[in-house]
This record gives sequence, structure tokens and C-alpha cells, in this order.
Amino acid sequence: MSVFRYAAVVLAVGSLAGVIYAVASGAGQSSVTAQRFVNLQEGAKPHEGFRRAHAKGFCVAGEFLSNGKLAPYSTAQVFQPGKTGFVGRMSIAGTNPTAPDLRSPVRSLALNLGQGDADGWRTAMNTPPVMAVGTPEAFYEQLSALAPDPATGQRNPQRIQSFFASHPETQAFLAWQKSYVPTQSLATERYHSINAFYLLGPKGQRQAVRWAAVPAPDTPAQPLTALNPDDPDALQAEFLARVKQAPAVFDLIFTLADPTDNENDPTVPWPESRPTVVAGQLLIRAAQPETKGQCKDINFDPLVLPTGMAATEDPILRARSAAYAESYRRRARESL
Repeated sequence: MSVFRYAAVVLAVGSLAGVIYAVASGAGQSSVTAQRFVNLQEGAKPHEGFRRAHAKGFCVAGEFLSNGKLAPYSTAQVFQPGKTGFVGRMSIAGTNPTAPDLRSPVRSLALNLGQGDADGWRTAMNTPPVMAVGTPEAFYEQLSALAPDPATGQRNPQRIQSFFASHPETQAFLAWQKSYVPTQSLATERYHSINAFYLLGPKGQRQAVRWAAVPAPDTPAQPLTALNPDDPDALQAEFLARVKQAPAVFDLIFTLADPTDNENDPTVPWPESRPTVVAGQLLIRAAQPETKGQCKDINFDPLVLPTGMAATEDPILRARSAAYAESYRRRARESL
């Protein structure tokens, strides 16, 4: 596997993060804010009016059908038996809103479920199950390692290899990347929460969880329409055609941590032996270009949680929230 291929994937996933933090520099400590991070992320020529990460995407809508099996773990209304509508967005990683779908190393599903401060829940899920690094400081080091050499304009493979060699926490992500084979449809990918959260139960109990949207077992594995490798919107076109015939269905599966799992470290996968709960199904019934949909102005901040859920102390989780907010502020100003 090319070191540059690996670098592209970790950079795509790493673009989820950005927050105020301190990093070592030749002159001591320098403060790096979410604003400066997004400056670096967007480059010298930002695509104004678009998200600074996952710039290319389209809107989806549907409902979550809860079976009530998660109700003993959480008082959140969304997990009680019944139906909750959502607006969402499917996207690919990167800052270019016209990038070819099939070349992206990361795919994403973001959802805005329910309404109001008490019941609203936003989640931004991605194909990787873990992050490459676990702190904003390490992520900033990663960005520095991946930056082109000013003298050559090219990435320095030795510098990249040195970074990963000095960060053994990247190994789980690297193992996933080596085994990952992109599917031929956005409807057949698995999308992970990456970070852990707490479910707050009716008896005051707290349970750390991660979740994933997993294609329902009867989902056709083959694309509904042939994918044209020369079509930059190939995956979007296939998905839009698919949901015109039938909903895209995902099981929403929660993995329950045990006391030995560190819910604050997004680089470590939890053992497959951990118990899981299928909370219900996500049914995507409609999809349309972002210019015509309702998702364009939604900030899919993962810290927007309903009563009955809470954030962990994972620093990357807060980093994601800060970066999303800064990206939203910029594109909102540019769209006025």
C-alpha cells in the first residue's frame, strides 16, 4: 500500500477534527484555534458556500423505526417504540464539491432526527470504525507531516512514515484501511459513529455505546445502475435511482461497552464479543441534490444530543463539533 494512499485516507477522516489546542513548535507552545484549523483545511482557494469537509453530498429524508429495544438503556424519545422522521446527508470526504464520487476514500451518512432541544439528535457517521489518532494535538502533528514540502511542493514520504511510526495508535486504523473495499453503492456501506457516547437510562444508569448503520440483510449488493467510472456523480446517481424504486434500509446497531473499554479513545476498536442491540431501522425514502433539499443549512454537530444521551470526554468528539461550527459560520456568511 502506498504511503500516499494511506495519507489520503487519514487526512480525509482527520478532516473531522479541529478545536483550540496547543502544539509544540520550535518556539515553544502555540495556540491553534478552530479558525486556524479550518484555514489550513480549506487552503488558499476555498470553495465558498460549501462545507469545508465533506463538501460534496446530497440530501436524504426518511424515518427511523424504533423497536423499543434500547428503551431500557435510554430515556430518549427517539428510542421508544415508534417512528421519528429525519433529514440527512450522504457525502464523500474532501473539500472539493465537484470531486469524483468513486475516488473518495471515505463515505459518510449524517442525520438530523427529531425536533426541539429535548428530542433532537444529530449524528455524523463515517465508513471507518476508528480514528487514526486520539487527540487534537496528535492530529495537528499529522497534518504537519502530510503537508507538502515547501521546497518541492510534494509530500515527504519519510516524514509521513516517521509520523506513523511514532504514533502506534494509528495501527487499528491502518488495519481497517488495508482491508476496506469500497462497495458499489452508498446504500451498501456500513457507517460508524466512530466516537462513543453515553445512553442515560430510566433508572439513572449510564452505558457507553458506539453505533453503526448497517445495510439490512436483504439489501441488494449490486448497484441498481451500472457505475460509469467517468461520471463524477456515479454514486449519487445510483443512490437516487435506487430510492425511487424502494427505500434504502439500514439496521441501527448499538455496541455496548464493558468497564474495560475506554470510551474516550476513538482509535481503539472494541472487541466483537461485546453485546449489541439492534435499536430499529433507518428507512431512506427520498434523495435529492443538495440545492433542492433541506440538508444544506444543517450543521450536523455530533454534540446535539437528546435528553437520554450524553457526550463522553473524548477530545476528538469536541474537536469535531468545533470544526463543524466554524465551517458552518463561514459558509453561512458566504451564502448571504
